[in-house]
Amino acid sequence: MKAVSDEGGAASGAAGWHELVFARRGTLLAIPAVLLVAFGKPSKRSLAGGLTVALAGEAIRCWAVGYSGATTRADRVTAPALVTAGPYAYVRNPLYVGNLVTGLGFTIAFTGANRRRVRVGLAALGLGTMLAVYTAIVPHEERFLRERFGADFDDYAARVPRIVPRLRPSGPQSGSYDRSVIAKAESRTFMTFGAMLAVLALKVARY
Repeated sequence: MKAVSDEGGAASGAAGWHELVFARRGTLLAIPAVLLVAFGKPSKRSLAGGLTVALAGEAIRCWAVGYSGATTRADRVTAPALVTAGPYAYVRNPLYVGNLVTGLGFTIAFTGANRRRVRVGLAALGLGTMLAVYTAIVPHEERFLRERFGADFDDYAARVPRIVPRLRPSGPQSGSYDRSVIAKAESRTFMTFGAMLAVLALKVARY
């Protein structure tokens, strides 16, 4: 009985840790931005290329938010419905894919004038932080979705990959696009994006 109890306690502890990371994900995901602001040295060339990638990442986020709604900003996992349409027909976590693309774009934009080893280090620390956070919170989210939607989520998870998108959408699909939720759901992201642009403008003038 003690072995069973210990195992249950360990599982509960892991779940609690993942829940904490989920609640603090915004703060943790700010670490890459802080590193870039502190140590990045952009160039005009890196600015052009990097911002193109970063904007593509934000476009992916907006596409996903239009289907998932403002619940993506909650401190606890919540899902009024299982959305499998739009970008969710290609990958289970399009918001995180969008974040990774945006993070890569800003890494390129900020580090054009840095030495190669500094560029590599900033990319490894920044993107590594993002991947570590997602490694913790994706299983936490999926436990919730599996408990809430059961076989429907299992079927969806069997068809659609977690992070690396399919080349073609997988059906059946449920959910509809509502662009009216984007302004509210993405307000903090837009502000952060704008702040990063402002810092880039100041830095590129120096380097």
